[in-house]
Amino acid sequence: KWKGEGTTQNLESIVIGRCYDYIRIVNPAVGEKNCSQIWEAFKNAFINKDPCSILPGDYELFINLTFHTIPPNKSLFWENNQLLVNSFADRGRRYMSLADTLFGFIGDFLNWCGQADSPGLDYESCPTTMECENNAVESFWRMASIIYAQHSSGVIHVLLNGSTDGGAYPQPGFFADYEIPNLQKDKISQIVIWVVDDIEGPDIESCGAHSVKTLETRLTALGYDVTCTDNDK
Repeated sequence: KWKGEGTTQNLESIVIGRCYDYIRIVNPAVGEKNCSQIWEAFKNAFINKDPCSILPGDYELFINLTFHTIPPNKSLFWENNQLLVNSFADRGRRYMSLADTLFGFIGDFLNWCGQADSPGLDYESCPTTMECENNAVESFWRMASIIYAQHSSGVIHVLLNGSTDGGAYPQPGFFADYEIPNLQKDKISQIVIWVVDDIEGPDIESCGAHSVKTLETRLTALGYDVTCTDNDK
């Protein structure tokens, strides 16, 4: 048994249902998508395979089938504040975070893995990232993060948690390792960093200090126009 929780029950119904929810209600502007075909591409990325040998590229067909443009100035990157980002983005009405794209929306908060030499899903347990990095969920989010970053443009927003122990800008982390390296510099006019403390939480990090300074220095060195605001009203 693996240490992680098993596949989310009713995964197929949830994935297909979320796909229809997205194209009919959340964001009909993306146009028609074949939700059954999307489920098959998603499933085929990881079933019948060793759950520790799934690579980001295995989700390429899934990404191709779910892909749509990300409006300029709407991208919202983040670390350590998923619930705040979800509510602040308002399902794409205010910003379009990764979870507000069709490909991110489908996978949000779900868990899944298959088994070597078996067409079934493993509902008992799935490997954690500590057990193996190339697991089905980790590789999914790596691929999704890469595509999301590559297609973000205009003013880019980054929402960081100034109250978190591990640093507002964690390294390693998805933003540090998969998103920043895949930003397309010629498409980006500015990067706006917001550092937000938890309500009643400690003020551990802020602009120009600790890991946020590391991030500002990295982005500036890459040639970006960077601004940073603490606890924006």
